[in-house]
Amino acid sequence: MTTDRTPPGPPSGAARWHTHDLTLHPDRVVKRFRAAEGPGPRARERRALTLLAAHAPGLAPTLLDPHPPPTDTGPPTLVMSRLPGAPLRGRPLGARELSAWARAVETVHTALPPAELARVPLRHGHQRETVERVRAWRARTPEETLSPPVRRAVRAGLAWLDTTGPGAPDAPPGIPPDVPAVFGAGDGNSANYLWDGHRVRVVDFEESGRSDRAYELAEIVEHIAARVPRPFDTTAFLRRFPLTPAEATRLPACRTLLALTWLTLLAHDDPTRPRNPPGTAEAQAHRLRRLLDGDGAP
Repeated sequence: MTTDRTPPGPPSGAARWHTHDLTLHPDRVVKRFRAAEGPGPRARERRALTLLAAHAPGLAPTLLDPHPPPTDTGPPTLVMSRLPGAPLRGRPLGARELSAWARAVETVHTALPPAELARVPLRHGHQRETVERVRAWRARTPEETLSPPVRRAVRAGLAWLDTTGPGAPDAPPGIPPDVPAVFGAGDGNSANYLWDGHRVRVVDFEESGRSDRAYELAEIVEHIAARVPRPFDTTAFLRRFPLTPAEATRLPACRTLLALTWLTLLAHDDPTRPRNPPGTAEAQAHRLRRLLDGDGAP
């Protein structure tokens, strides 16, 4: 899950939504990672691009520096091909776009042969890490700093998390044994999916790894990009995935966990440099309450 750090002003294309330093050339993209994050993000993205080039060529960028020097003197970087198309985020998405998007997501999920997928580590930010992230936020956040609707929703979400949710003592820490593993892109931001009028391609794999379909779909439909700046029909999107009974049972809990996580991220938006429109946290609180009540959310 990547949080939005949208700079002021109206930059166009992918640069509007990315969280890294991207240099766009006509035929390639240079992505510079934050040194403070360590080697993990670049290593995960490099692994994903290598695997997808072998098993789903054309879906993702191609590495243009497949054998980088063993040491770097500057920020960690990747050089990759530049894909055609514009980000789905902020566009009106009709049936054609949603179907093409679903095909791209499904291709990522099923690209790797089972034996190769089994060797891939669990994606960054999967269930256990997300539960720990929410609990760490709770430990350092005074309730009085939250607005009343956010405070009430957070209390309800944390109670669910610790009793019947993925943080309960008997909850499986990772992928449940009855749920098939998939390869997950790891970031639900619709800005990472590029539409060229015919096909959707995928960028940004820094949190990628072994995952499960319910968690990855929840990552997409509960990402703030599903509603800001323009909502898309998440119900119609999810209908395009034939889930197993175990996946369908797991999906609501994954959505609730990620909705709670987004509420913790949005609760302290800096009013002097807001990343999202005013009232976004309160709207997210309402969304979480609907999910907790079992009413679903659009």
